[in-house]
Amino acid sequence: MAATALALAGPGTEKAFALDEVTYGTNWLAQAEHGGFYQAVADGTYEKYGLKVTIVQGGPQAANSALLISGKIDFYMGGTLGGFDAVKNGIPIVNVAAIFQKDPQILMAHPDQGIETFDDLAKLDTLFMGKDGYVTYFEWMKARGTGFRDEQYKPYQFNPAPFLADPKSGQQGYLTSEPYEIENQAGWTPKVFLLADEGFAPYSTMITTQKSLVEENPDLVQRFVDASIVGWYNYLYGDNAAANELIKTDNPEMTDGQIAYSIEKMKEYGIIESGAALEMGIGCMTDERYKSFFESMVGIGLLDASLDYEQSYTTDFVCKKTGTDVKS
Repeated sequence: MAATALALAGPGTEKAFALDEVTYGTNWLAQAEHGGFYQAVADGTYEKYGLKVTIVQGGPQAANSALLISGKIDFYMGGTLGGFDAVKNGIPIVNVAAIFQKDPQILMAHPDQGIETFDDLAKLDTLFMGKDGYVTYFEWMKARGTGFRDEQYKPYQFNPAPFLADPKSGQQGYLTSEPYEIENQAGWTPKVFLLADEGFAPYSTMITTQKSLVEENPDLVQRFVDASIVGWYNYLYGDNAAANELIKTDNPEMTDGQIAYSIEKMKEYGIIESGAALEMGIGCMTDERYKSFFESMVGIGLLDASLDYEQSYTTDFVCKKTGTDVKS
């Protein structure tokens, strides 16, 4: 847990003080999609903000969201829908920043099947999706009234072989990962459809913490948010070699090629910098965006209109143009 604040807030501190020790749990194995956090460790940004940060890597066997709820880590890489679910279940956590303006969730199709638009995916016999996708964005897809149907669904086992073998199928993926793997394995480029650009638009790769920390030590929360944002600007536009080495240390299966591809796609599609973040800085969240997404989820029956969704987030720590001078 975080220590009592002893460090001076903000960069430029010249006299050494004890650093506040905090932990940030990611939602998967180390990758470029987590790069800004690793960057802030590698280049000393967290230390400049009076923090000693340990990144707790996620993965198939990790339970970092549960560790946040139990108070064993201080921050977690949460999401918009997870925040709504926490409110529904009375779990006192809150999203304080949204690093990804667009969730990188995609659906892919073979390039030679006449699938030119997102709704053309309804023509396919099979869509390989995880259970979470089936009960969330697939409900949104069916509500579009363009022909998506339950019969298309088959469980995705995180193995692209069934998709590669069946040209009449589509598969879920992450913009920054699965298309790269498909190109390497099959030698062709899949058709890629980013759900965020089609209207399914939650925030993603968030900074989530316990409400008690926000109430009892907002200065520490602000410093962690600010330093993480600066880390992301430095990762995207500065020398990120040291951060990438840390990523590969935590996840030895990660390659330089995959990292470069992920960074390229995050920039190309505006995953981090689009919407309000273009003017107000990385991490920005707005009430209007939250309301719009919540209402869309109510409209498809995924959420109850009575849910006090505003309890799932706070904009107090973001949209302050923090770190934008790094890019300029």
